[in-house]
Amino acid sequence: MNRTRVVVLGAGIIGAACARELSRAGFDVVVVDRGRPAGGTTSHGEGNILVSDKGPGAELELAKLSTALWPQVVAEIADEDALAASAIEYDPKGGIVVATTDDGARALSAFAATQSGVRAEPLSPKELAEAEPAVTREVTAAFHYPEDAQVQPAGAALALLGSALRHGARLRSDTEVVGATVHKGRITGVNVPGEVIEADVVVNAAGPWAGQVSALLGAPIAIRPRRGEVLVTTPMPGVIRHKVYDADYVGAVGADSGELQTSAVVESTWGGTVLIGSSRRRVEFDDAIRPDVLSAIAVKALKLFPSLADVAVMRAYGGFRPYVDDHLPVLGEDPRLANLWHATGHEGAGIGLSVGTARLLRELLTGTEPAMPVEEFTVDRPAVVAA
Repeated sequence: MNRTRVVVLGAGIIGAACARELSRAGFDVVVVDRGRPAGGTTSHGEGNILVSDKGPGAELELAKLSTALWPQVVAEIADEDALAASAIEYDPKGGIVVATTDDGARALSAFAATQSGVRAEPLSPKELAEAEPAVTREVTAAFHYPEDAQVQPAGAALALLGSALRHGARLRSDTEVVGATVHKGRITGVNVPGEVIEADVVVNAAGPWAGQVSALLGAPIAIRPRRGEVLVTTPMPGVIRHKVYDADYVGAVGADSGELQTSAVVESTWGGTVLIGSSRRRVEFDDAIRPDVLSAIAVKALKLFPSLADVAVMRAYGGFRPYVDDHLPVLGEDPRLANLWHATGHEGAGIGLSVGTARLLRELLTGTEPAMPVEEFTVDRPAVVAA
């Protein structure tokens, strides 16, 4: 019996998660990437698994699904390969969102009240100080989100991909897609230099480059890059205990402007380094790191954690996130080209949303009732097919 052949375009965390779900479900999966696994957007993120920053709607439901799936996925990979699972560095440490103005306090409290099914626990000044001793005392409101978690993004992507390979998937790295083979309105393969990789299903999981890839395949979607930068300190274990961010972060995530948006986001890693973000700006694929952007990030972070003023920053990095004008992921079959599916558009939330996205894709391809409604993610909505 012939298995359904799936070509997944992109070996970042979305592509890796999709490859794992589909290979475990019995599909014949090939992952194609023009570079190396986790070498693009995935390796330039912070690894957040968040429900705290999402208002009511489909993305919050996807975040809740993914948050529930992550510990299951980690446990399954640990059963296969304990070392691979440890590289994920899954840390259910929770998040704390703070406001530092009266207006911010009112907005934060109102936002938390809209998040149905999410645990959002108000913290008194004493409780906040106990949870995060180094945080500023100039706080007007704070909420603890115990369901927030973190992974090491590249480690998580490689662990997901490794699991897919153990279940029969194959990887074609350093292989660039240059076009598509189409027959009677259906994609039947992807063209790479000197070869056609035949497929019954093609999944476009190319992240910020999904717009370019979709155009090569003949069904363009409006995915654009939005850039973000992160500062990394020298190790300081135990100083930052949760993911802590200012309430302004939620507004920056949903901002439509292409101009620079910054907010204070501070969290530690298993190794003790502290990641300091965040920024968002649309600069196409310009990968230059700008000192003024890093300075703006640092200023916001120091308002949240004044004690960071004397901490050494050992490096900074930046990356591109797949942006859609309506701020929703894209998941589903392209109505213009049968057998072409898209799984992209998660912007900065792709690490956290990857396993839920992959689960929904597998359910849709196998005809199983999806774990949640997916209508808001469809490809034919105006923000996605706009020129």
